[in-house]
Amino acid sequence: MLLGLKASTDERQIRDRLQYHPNVFEFHLTENDFSAEGWAHFLKMVTWVRGQVPTVVFHHPMRFRGQRNELAMNPTKYPTRYDFMMTSSIKLMNLAKKVNATALIHGGYRVDTPGDYAGWTDVAKAQDVALARMIAFAQEAPGHVVFENSMSPIFRYGDPDFEARILRWQLPLAYDTSHTFITLHGDNDRLMASLANLKPLVRHYHLVDSMGKTHDSLPLGQGRIDWARVLPLLNPKASRIYEIGLKDQFNCEEMIASHHYLEKVAEELAAAKHPA
Repeated sequence: MLLGLKASTDERQIRDRLQYHPNVFEFHLTENDFSAEGWAHFLKMVTWVRGQVPTVVFHHPMRFRGQRNELAMNPTKYPTRYDFMMTSSIKLMNLAKKVNATALIHGGYRVDTPGDYAGWTDVAKAQDVALARMIAFAQEAPGHVVFENSMSPIFRYGDPDFEARILRWQLPLAYDTSHTFITLHGDNDRLMASLANLKPLVRHYHLVDSMGKTHDSLPLGQGRIDWARVLPLLNPKASRIYEIGLKDQFNCEEMIASHHYLEKVAEELAAAKHPA
């Protein structure tokens, strides 16, 4: 079973993750990693990790100057943030192509201001803008970019009509299980329907548990997601990491515990399918 771990560009965090010999490694980047000094350090860390891990993912920065990097950003209302969003995304995709990695870009984050959807007053307009930019990015870096769901109405999974639009454009997806589960208010049946529907397009998973109410980022088995039903619905060709909230960023024990939990679920499913 694939072991996927996540860390920042901090050497101590990376060393902690590499001791477990993961199959997948995801860098969680910040705007500081795009400064001249930060980028030079990041490239060194990429070389280090690429020498030991077969699959590497670059998670685009979530924020710029304290504000979320919405893909659907209205350039007229938020010109500076828009410029960072676009230039950093392109820079990350170009690196992903160069080193045979994957750039992960969020399709949306969270609506912090009521009625303001990334600078648009209409959520449908924001969705159209986000989807158009995803299509352009997918054409810019085919095979090297994926788009992650959020709990924002701009880009969230669980709505069959919106998922039909994603399927129509054959977008390469990242799938966060907790984001969908929370969006669906803890409904496992609807989560399974979404996982099955989008399975052919998913290239990367964030496996994380939740109680289905808030963004709690729980280890697998500590929330209400039914992992015995999830596991068979994962695209076997996709990569995955455990995106768990850690007590200590220099110790990924909650991620490792989640991996052991999922291995146990897989063993139980196999035993039920082929009883002795």
